[in-house]
Amino acid sequence: MGMFTRFADIINANINSMLDKAEQPEKMIRLIIQEMEETLVEVRATAAKHIAEQKSLSRQVASLERSAQSWQEKAELAISKGRDDLAKSALAEKHKLQQQLTNLAEEEAKLSEFLASVQEDGQRLQQKLAEAKRRQEALLLRQESAEVRLKVREKSEQYNIDEAINRFERYQQKIERVEAEIEAYDMTQKQDLESQFRELESDENIDQELATLKQKVRSAA
Repeated sequence: MGMFTRFADIINANINSMLDKAEQPEKMIRLIIQEMEETLVEVRATAAKHIAEQKSLSRQVASLERSAQSWQEKAELAISKGRDDLAKSALAEKHKLQQQLTNLAEEEAKLSEFLASVQEDGQRLQQKLAEAKRRQEALLLRQESAEVRLKVREKSEQYNIDEAINRFERYQQKIERVEAEIEAYDMTQKQDLESQFRELESDENIDQELATLKQKVRSAA
């Protein structure tokens, strides 16, 4: 048995209220839409059946009207020939046909009224179905949004942004320490080279001073 037991249940249903109370609104809206679509198929099938009946009635009415007109003409012919007895019989047949036409007219009127009601109900059902599909779309959007937000939260838990920044800073500090060591090595190497040149310059000065001293001693002797 479906969620709805009769057509009026669907038309009078408060979809929003039903979904708000449902434990699984996504599943509920799918069932509602499915049952509405099935009911709409039934409504259309019923309408098609009665439209066919209406066309059949129209053909019967047209046939009876032609027959009634034929008996009218026969009655007139009989009178013109002085056969009142035949005219009376023809008119009796005509009256029978007219009674059938009256019955068919009443049946056709009821059928037209029923078809108008079916058409109105079908339109109302279409509106309800459109409303349900709009609500389904809104639920899907909410579900997608919730899933995206959940993934963001999960990623945030897996990859803590603050921790990542701290790791980057520690890595940067390590690089800076290595760079400082290189600069210190270069500076030490440069100082050592300069000291060697200073020693050479000092040795040259001493040699010159020694030569000068020797020359002075020889001159004094």
